Amino acid sequence: MTTRAGFVALIGEPNAGKSTLLNLMVGAKVSIVTHKVQTTRARIRGVAMEGQSQIVFVDTPGLFQPRRRLDRAMVAAAWGGAADADIIVLLIEAHRGLTEGVQRILERLGEVGEGRRIALAINKIDRVEAPVLLGLTQKLNESFAFAETFMISAERGHGVDDLRAWLSAEVPEGPWLYPEDQVADLPMRMIAAEMTREKLTLRLHQELPYQLTVETESWEERKDGSARIEQIIYVARDGHKGIVLGQKGETIKAVSKAAREELETFMERKVHLFLQVKVRTGWQDEAERYSEMGLDFRDGDG
Repeated sequence: MTTRAGFVALIGEPNAGKSTLLNLMVGAKVSIVTHKVQTTRARIRGVAMEGQSQIVFVDTPGLFQPRRRLDRAMVAAAWGGAADADIIVLLIEAHRGLTEGVQRILERLGEVGEGRRIALAINKIDRVEAPVLLGLTQKLNESFAFAETFMISAERGHGVDDLRAWLSAEVPEGPWLYPEDQVADLPMRMIAAEMTREKLTLRLHQELPYQLTVETESWEERKDGSARIEQIIYVARDGHKGIVLGQKGETIKAVSKAAREELETFMERKVHLFLQVKVRTGWQDEAERYSEMGLDFRDGDG
């Protein structure tokens, strides 16, 4: 029987629902999902099986106008993911429509997407009326020659099966790229750090989530089958450390508990998680921090 396998890049503006769609397609939580924009930093690959096809998703950082080195590296990673993929899926929020950001993406897609199948997925369709949706679909297809258009709700699962079926038929013929039971090609150390960073992002407000990073410092497999994980939360300023710790350490305790519980569910075993907060002024200008996030430090050069 013929097998198929290929890379699919999910691109779009921040908060368009790429991580939610990826997690739904793969059937496991491999990319962090929060209500805050720009939470996905590295290109996270999730692996979905559909019949005899293996679809390897590249979940890219949201495309936006970069201001800082980290922003520039994230945007470069997103376009790098699109350029390396066999198929590109542009995700657009139905209620936001054809924004300036989407127009910029469409212009760049003309260069990056040459020779690739590019599909349009209009997400969050439950937020607009049918005539608005049809008008938006027409306008977008007039702006760019999409191979196919899908109307979906990643949150509710509507239309996602159709998109997955189309992708499974479109990826190139060839052997599978990963073992059948593997859901992501990220090291568990990085997935664990991402889970903790998600919990921090949900707890903290304003700019702080983008001023911190989480790294898994050590990982010990214990005889009883459990894992002992030590992580460091790097913050840019002294004042940030107090915010992350919270009054009487309440914030860090809540974050640690939530991250540990999610890790235990994901790994299906007991986890002992220890978090430490360190001030590291200028961590956003250290090449090593970028490597830990799967980003290229040089991509941040202005």
